[in-house]
Amino acid sequence: MGALVDDFIENWVLYSSIPVVAALIGYLTKLVAIRMMFRPLEFVGVKPFLGWQGIVPKRAARMASIACDTMTQQLIRPAEVVDRLDADRIAKEIEKPLLAAVEEIVREVAAEYQPGLWESLPNQVQRLIISRVQSEAPRMVGAVMDSIKADVDEVFDLKDMVVTSLVKDKELLNRIFQEAGRKEFQFIARSGLYFGAVIGIVQMAVWILFKLPIIMPLFGLFIGWFTDWLALKMIFHPRYPVRYFGLFEWQGLFLKRRAEVSEAYASLIAKEIITPHNVIEAVLRGPLSDRVLRLIQRQVDEELAKHVSVAKPLVVLAVGSKRYQEMKLGISEQIMRRLPETMRYVEDYAEDAMDIRNVLVRKMKELDAEEFEGLLRPAFQQDEWILIATGALLGAAVGELQVQVLLQFSG
Repeated sequence: MGALVDDFIENWVLYSSIPVVAALIGYLTKLVAIRMMFRPLEFVGVKPFLGWQGIVPKRAARMASIACDTMTQQLIRPAEVVDRLDADRIAKEIEKPLLAAVEEIVREVAAEYQPGLWESLPNQVQRLIISRVQSEAPRMVGAVMDSIKADVDEVFDLKDMVVTSLVKDKELLNRIFQEAGRKEFQFIARSGLYFGAVIGIVQMAVWILFKLPIIMPLFGLFIGWFTDWLALKMIFHPRYPVRYFGLFEWQGLFLKRRAEVSEAYASLIAKEIITPHNVIEAVLRGPLSDRVLRLIQRQVDEELAKHVSVAKPLVVLAVGSKRYQEMKLGISEQIMRRLPETMRYVEDYAEDAMDIRNVLVRKMKELDAEEFEGLLRPAFQQDEWILIATGALLGAAVGELQVQVLLQFSG
């Protein structure tokens, strides 16, 4: 025993560095693991195996789908988004820009399908056609909105809108998980420091006793693996508060912070994803936009049947009934292309009416622990073994360097 004490006194600086290095191993391997979850956004290296892409960006479609399933199945449904919009208010909000758009649409389409015909009509007839279409345009928009609200699932695919947004913008997908789990990621890094230091004290004692070179890389491997595993465990478990040894109480950090997480998560979703602009774009240009086009076509057909009666015989005579139908279709397509521009005028109203943030916050507070865990857990579950294995290998490598230093400088 005396020899061990003398050895420690002689090399105390060197031996004291062991828990310090162990703490750094725990901390640095966590930083690397967190970095590897989100960066780089695109694959860097030689495909398919020699390189790396962040786990969340790499699995963007799946991650987005999982996040969206929770969002659309448990938090907010398409009808809840659209039902809050008043068709008459929207028609009123976009009346001025829509009137200007209608005049341009009528002139462009008429000139395109029968060059010279529109110009040959008397100016008062042109104005009559345009003014009558303009007078009915707001009502047409209102009717379209009512039709959409009556069968929202047929014209608005909320899940497709969310998944498309997140897959297209991997940085935004990263931000969702990073914002929801901001403090959890900080905890992971700090826990590596603390757990590593504690294990390092044991490591120091074992080295002093045995001085076997294999000790350091084995302990480094264990520190890298165990601290990763334990930190992930402590984020999500237990789901409900549990008292340990009668001394302290612990609840999974993410679940304990659900009120704070709900606020941050809902704000980001409402600001970046389920926005009035994105909803309007999804309805007008998304995978179900053909149904919206049919609704608009029906309205345009009715208006043209009424308002171009003065010119219709001349139009049909000049271009044939087939070309006349094509002209009507062209008008409706022009309206489809221009509506997103005119709808910018209604976005402020829509943001207040939809109130997505407060709806999400309220619904998130109603989730049970398992459902709430699903907001963040997918970011860790997918390939988390790679992160733990990477931490273990990095720890082993640092441990090997550490043993070389100890053998070099210790007696």
